[in-house]
Amino acid sequence: MKVDVLLGMQWGDEGKGKIVDVLTPQYDIIARFQGGPNAGHTLEFNNIKHVLHTIPSGIFRPKAMNVIGSGVVVDPVILREEIESAMKLGADLHNNLLISKKAHLIMPSHRLLDKAYEEYKGASKIGSTQKGIGPTYTDRTARIGLRMGEMFSPDFVQKYNTTKAHHMKVMQGYNFTETNEEYEKQWFEAIEYLKTFNFIDSEIYVNKALNDGKSILAEGAQGSMLDIDYGSYPFVTSSNTLASGVCSGLGVAPSKIGKVYGIVKAYCTRVGSGPFPTELFDATGETLRKIGNEFGATTGRARRCGWLDLVALKYAVMLNGLTDIIITKADVLNDFDKLKVAVAYKINGKEVDYVPFEMNDDIEPVYVEFDGWKQDISKCQSEEDLPKPLKDYLKFIAKETGVRISYLSVGPDRVQTLKVNIE
Repeated sequence: MKVDVLLGMQWGDEGKGKIVDVLTPQYDIIARFQGGPNAGHTLEFNNIKHVLHTIPSGIFRPKAMNVIGSGVVVDPVILREEIESAMKLGADLHNNLLISKKAHLIMPSHRLLDKAYEEYKGASKIGSTQKGIGPTYTDRTARIGLRMGEMFSPDFVQKYNTTKAHHMKVMQGYNFTETNEEYEKQWFEAIEYLKTFNFIDSEIYVNKALNDGKSILAEGAQGSMLDIDYGSYPFVTSSNTLASGVCSGLGVAPSKIGKVYGIVKAYCTRVGSGPFPTELFDATGETLRKIGNEFGATTGRARRCGWLDLVALKYAVMLNGLTDIIITKADVLNDFDKLKVAVAYKINGKEVDYVPFEMNDDIEPVYVEFDGWKQDISKCQSEEDLPKPLKDYLKFIAKETGVRISYLSVGPDRVQTLKVNIE
């Protein structure tokens, strides 16, 4: 067996939570491999919305095992809240959640460092969620971080205090004096709570499961254009959000990667700062935001909205070795007379069809225009029910990327996801 992968192809918020919930019946194990609680995956089931930040999206499937892999960074307070909320809704997380001992802990002082860094940057800040994600990954790379498995060690508190003292010294250099004693108290209470759950060597577990014929879906957080190496740096997240991140985040060999599903919103959105070539500042952008309810699941921040960027999408397809595209939120475009897709960028008067080293405000998108379908598609039951203008729009995406579209989301509910075959 191989590990299939589900990723966002844009700047996050593509609808990964809903789609992974649709795909979970096909898999025995759902695994998160990177990121932390700066991402929110929204599931909608029986008209009830559930937002997950750290736990994989298979928790409401009783037969699915959920794994938090080694590449994830975990805030115990947020994870505890998430577990308690899910268990109230019937999730049996003492039996279907496994946590990697090698996943790193987000400390209260990491949150303070995040805030100190962002305030220091002033006008050049990157729009961090200030959840402590970046500083935690920094400590991991500097080899001074705390891992989940260490909370069972008798000298855990001593290690914690040593790392905290280092953080406080760093913050002195930024003249940052804020503290969070109350959060620290909650943090240690959450540590004790989490000790009652199952901790594993996730790389051993995942590889044994593959050898035993189990099917696994690796669930990504954020989006490909936020990857630390290949995203719109420095306006990126702190982890590898690409398919290659599955290998390091779960501990599987590249040869063990199977299908790679890429989720693409039918238009583009972005939260926070950073380049966004197709961003719309007019009434059209506001209409997309309103109809699409484009507000962050984690922060509540309004998302910036724009037309589909095919240049960035083809770049993400290349980086991930995509086998299948899943289009979400096509229904948001129901009422538009005309739609646009960026097929190239104009930089200093020269037209290019690739993502440049630096994406900045000087980039002018080159568009092709499509007719809108001007009808409600939320009741469509199959590919045959789709209006021709929508099919034309989708066929163009599939042809330009060279990847077939295998699923189409026509509404927020799990059942409003059609299996299609558009090439």
